[in-house]
This record gives sequence, C-alpha cells and structure tokens, in this order.
Amino acid sequence: MRVIDFLDESGVKYEVTEHEPAFTAQQMAAAEHEPGRYVAKPVVVKADGEYVMCVLAAPCKIDLRALKSQLGAKSVKLAEENDIGKIFDDCDLGAAPPFGNLYDLPTIIDKALEEDDHITFQAGTHEKAVRMSMADYRRLVEPKVLEFGYHVTS
Repeated sequence: MRVIDFLDESGVKYEVTEHEPAFTAQQMAAAEHEPGRYVAKPVVVKADGEYVMCVLAAPCKIDLRALKSQLGAKSVKLAEENDIGKIFDDCDLGAAPPFGNLYDLPTIIDKALEEDDHITFQAGTHEKAVRMSMADYRRLVEPKVLEFGYHVTS
C-alpha cells in the first residue's frame, strides 16, 4: 500500500483499523462508527482531459457545474472506472486513498472537510481504514480548497 509507506516515511501519527468489507464511503463510516462528515471520499474527474482527484465527505456528491466553474474548465466529467483502475493500480477498485499526490494527480478538497480535526479514509482496500489529523493530511497533500460538494439525504 503506497499510502501507508508514504505516511510512515512522513513520520505523521495515524491509526489503521480493520472492518468488514465496505464498498462505499458511507458503508465504511458505519463500519468504523465514524460520522460520515469525517470520512473522505475521493472521486476522480476529468477536467479538460486531465484527471483531478476531488475529496469530499462521505454523504456528499460533486456539483459538476460548480466544480467546472471554479476550475475554469470547459468540460468536467467523472472518470471512467477502467481508467481509475489503471491510475490506482496498487488499490482495490473503489478503495483509493485521498492522496492524489501519490498518483501524480492534482488534489482538491471540498471546503466542508477542511476545518475538521481529523479525516478517515480507505487505505487501498475495502477492509482497512486510516484515521489521521486533518492538519497532517493538508500538510502532506497540499490540496486546493474549493466548494463543490452538496449533501445527499437518504
């Protein structure tokens, strides 16, 4: 797992937990007994032909129009699943960590996440989660902060 090696090399404090397989960020939040607002969900989009990692809270979705406007892009669409599998070749499909910098992707984070004290995310598998401080995450990833998420009610 590239992300665990990166965290170890960076010397930050983090905690890894194991849970039943979870295939969505909301399922992982439930398995980890963590409010969804602290669970980071990476979503890869293609903006004007370039991949960008967008990180938002588990119960949120991307407002593609808002993202397109804030990026100043002509087109923004969700990346294809087979492309995602190629980009995150060391991860289970759908379990990539929110570290675009490890995969040569620019990373943007939704403003709603930025002020949380910690962040929880999948560690490359559907059975492992990492919890770390938001300050350390922001220092290691240096994401751009934009407002592109909206809360989805079930």
